This record gives sequence, structure tokens and C-alpha cells, in this order.
Amino acid sequence: MKEKCATAIVALGGLGEVGKNMYVVTHNDEIIIIDAGVMFPEVGLLGVDYVIQDITYLKENENKIKALFITHGHEDHIGGIPFLLNQVHIPIIYAPKIAKDLIDKKLEERNINYKNIEVITKDLKVKTKYFELEFVNTTHSIPDSYAVVVHTPNGVIFETGDFKFDLTPIGPMADIHKMADLGQKGVTLLLSDSTNALSTGFSNSESVVDETLNDIIGRHVGRVIIATFASNIYRVKHIVETCKKYNRKILVFGRSMETSIELALNNNLIDDKSIFVDNNQAKNLKRNELCILCTGSQGEPLAALSRIANGTHKQISLLPDDLVIFSSSPIPGNAESINRIINKIYLKGVRVFTNSEFSDIHTSGHAKLEELKWMLRIIKPKYFMPMHGEFRMLKQHANIAKLCGIPEENTFICSNGDVILLKDGEVSRGGNVQAGDVYVDGSRVGDIGSVVIKDRKLMSQDGILITILNINTLTRKLLIKPNVTARGFVLVNENPELMTKIEHKIGDIVNNFLKSSIYNYTDLKNQIILELLPFINELTGRRPIILPVIMEVNKKED
Repeated sequence: MKEKCATAIVALGGLGEVGKNMYVVTHNDEIIIIDAGVMFPEVGLLGVDYVIQDITYLKENENKIKALFITHGHEDHIGGIPFLLNQVHIPIIYAPKIAKDLIDKKLEERNINYKNIEVITKDLKVKTKYFELEFVNTTHSIPDSYAVVVHTPNGVIFETGDFKFDLTPIGPMADIHKMADLGQKGVTLLLSDSTNALSTGFSNSESVVDETLNDIIGRHVGRVIIATFASNIYRVKHIVETCKKYNRKILVFGRSMETSIELALNNNLIDDKSIFVDNNQAKNLKRNELCILCTGSQGEPLAALSRIANGTHKQISLLPDDLVIFSSSPIPGNAESINRIINKIYLKGVRVFTNSEFSDIHTSGHAKLEELKWMLRIIKPKYFMPMHGEFRMLKQHANIAKLCGIPEENTFICSNGDVILLKDGEVSRGGNVQAGDVYVDGSRVGDIGSVVIKDRKLMSQDGILITILNINTLTRKLLIKPNVTARGFVLVNENPELMTKIEHKIGDIVNNFLKSSIYNYTDLKNQIILELLPFINELTGRRPIILPVIMEVNKKED
């Protein structure tokens, strides 16, 4: 009798990090993929636009891929799709309506012709040879969010996507009854969002934020400027409804914000286009008749709010009767940038509201500790694997699962690439596959390695020094003294003595090399770097990148 094949589950992104979510389920000759997101680079990744998954495993098994399923339309779940489509063949993508619209726009901007996207609804069922998938409405900060349920020959997998439990949401309720029904029937393995596992209690309802913003906007007699996440379409929706209530028109700044509003209008989430005005129309309004809705809630230097705070925005200048609202919370690592912007706004005499215990003007779209317990209790999985979070979040989520009755030996804290095997209703570890980070710099994907990043860091800290040399390779002589220039190292004109010392040192290195060695272009460049770097470091305490440029001349002496 032929032995039954195990079902394999592996994350290619999303574990040990917040972002670039991608979860792969394999059974025999079939692969399904859940989400394909990006992660935004840390400060040290200079020049990098996005971080995406290493999809070597998918390339090696491309003929097995049946479909890509998208849980919702945030960048950390759909942002990697253009890069994925350029590398492997995806027969079909299933995505919720809002996510589909965002994906279509993203592909159009990159001139990728891909039309095979089917819309996920709560009633959709997708069958392949080995898998049957169904979808469960969840509540998140973007409309059309779903959990994915994968029925396999070895058991049931429930993947939550991003979720929270909000009993008074702005949009539809999560389908708790369907979740409970699945839990009663039996879920073998739960993969659950861990982003807010370190936060106690319950997340605030969007309706609480709605009430707070309603109160603040209603009482203010001047102009209101609101910065929030463009992707939080429900937040944008109730800002629009509040402004309509108080007879304020809305002026929008920021490309991503404009895209979200266009999407909301097209999907009837916002029903009144006349509330939006352009800059010329805004000039004719009284200050208490205008709300500016913009990007920049995370202190991004090129975003609209940063330019307004810096006084470099072409259309908007801050005045003392303005009110600025940050309807967001800082993403880890962004607090310093946000505080810098807030200080600049205060210096102009403008009031600022940020989310705090005294003003609920933002709530997370991710479940906090008590909501994570709810999910565990409702689904009642036999096995549990926390996902979507840094390792401290995954570990805390595993602890929560233990409190909810799941044995410690039935929880799996994994890294990207770790394989989990599901066989006959039992789960075990099963080795690993290649996984890691791939950097995207403009149109370049994957050729930005650690050496390039290291060089960029050095240039940003210590600058670059270029020396141009003219050498007669026949007579083995330096024709003229070295020409030295620098960028980000020192101001050449203000440090003539230092530059003269460097020029003399380079001349000595070159002359000694030409006298003692057989001339070789590469060897001479390496020798200059080898001797010049410690010399400069001793003089200045800095280690710039040194680029010798050698102009070769083949000429006999007259």
C-alpha cells in the first residue's frame, strides 16, 4: 500500500519580521501561495526601496503552483506581486475586490499585463486536485479582509490574515459564527497574526475613533489638517463623513491618499465626490470650511505633512489657528522622525493632536492579547503556529496559546524557510527550504547585496575619495601629480593642507610600486587602497571609500 503524502507548510516571509508576508502550502504536485507582500527597508538599507522574499523554492517548483490567494490589500500582503509575476508563472490570483483594484493599478503602473484575477467573496469555494479553500470575513483597517481556510488531505489549516475583533466596526462584522462552526468541525493547524501580541487588552473600536475625531473637528473653528495611513480606507471614510457633517470640504495631498480615495469612490465606500476640492477651490473657502487630508503620518521626509511642517510645500503654509491631527500610531523605528515633525509644527504655534490615553484618534487593525485569545478559543486548533510578527511577538503569542489550552509541544515558533509537515492530522517539523531577503532598488531586483549596502553605509558616513592618475606604462612613470577629489569626506577647498598630504602619499605609493613591481593595473589600485586607507584614518579618524582611476599612456620618451 502506497504511503500517504504529507502536506508541507512554509513561510517565505512574515516570520521574525513585520512585513513581506508569504505562506506556501504544498501537497504532492500542487502548491498554493497565500499573500505576496513587501517589507519597507530599515534605515540602514540605504537606497533600497523594498525588501521582498527569496522565492528560490517557488522557482524550483514552478510547475506545481496552482494559485496565489490574497487576504487583503495592504502592501505587506500584495506589494510583492509584480516582482513575483516577473519571476514565476502564477496561473491565477484570487483576491478580495479592494485588493484586486489595488493590484490592477500596481500592475498597470509597471506595465505588467496580467488579467487572470478572480474576486474572493465570503461564499467562494476553490477546489484543486488536493485542496479545497474557503474564506471567512474578518475585520481589519481595510475593507474586504479575509481569513483563508485550506482543507487538505491531512487536515484543515486556518490562516487568519490580519484581523481584529471589533463589535462596532465601521464596515461589516467579522464572521464569528463561521469561525465557530469551523472550530466545531475541527481545525488541525491555526496560523494567526501576532503583530499586537505584546499589547494587552482589546483594541479600540473604529467607532470610538470616529466619535473622538467627530468631537475634535466639530469644536475647532480654524482649518484642520489630518495625516493618516492612506491604506486605512475605513478611517478615510469616516473622516469624509465627519467633514460632511460639519460642512467642511476636503483638500487631498499625497499620491497614495488620492489612490485610496479614488478606490473608495469606485467601490461606493464614499458616496459624495463633491466634498473634495482642488487647491484653487480651497482658496475661496473660509478656514473653518476646509480640512486637509494628507500623507506623512510616519514623518516621511517627502510626504505632504513633512513639507508643510518644513515650510517647503508650494500650496500650504501653517497658520496659528490650524489644528494638525496625527490619526495614526508610530510604526517601530519612525518615532524620531514623527517627533521631529511635531516639534516643527509646534514651533509655528500650531496645536497638534496625537493618539494617546487622553485622545483616541487611532486604533490598530491588529488584534491585541485578549482578541488573540478569542481567536484561539473560537477556532480551537489542535496545533498552532504564530505568524506575522517579530520573534518576541511570535513567542508571546505561543505563550497566549498555552494559556488557552494548547499544549506547548503543539506550538511551533518558526523562522522563514522552516517546513512544517501535516500528516494524518498530526503536525511535525520537516527541515527547511531556502528563504531570506531580496533587495529592490528601483528596477533592480536581487543584485543589491550586503557588500553594496556596506559600501553605501561607508559613503554615507565617511564619504568617497577619488584619485586620478596618469601613468606611462612603458617608462613606468607617474606623468603628473595625482589629482584628488572628495565627496562627503572633507571640503577640499577648506582643507588644502590635508589634501596636499594625501596627494604626496599617493605619489609615494605609486612611485614605489612602479620601481619595485611589474606594472599591473589591478595590483596598483589595490596597493593604493591598502596603504592610503590607514594613512587617512590616522590623519582624520575616517575611512572613506577610495576609488583610484588610472589613465594609462603607452609612449616612449623623446
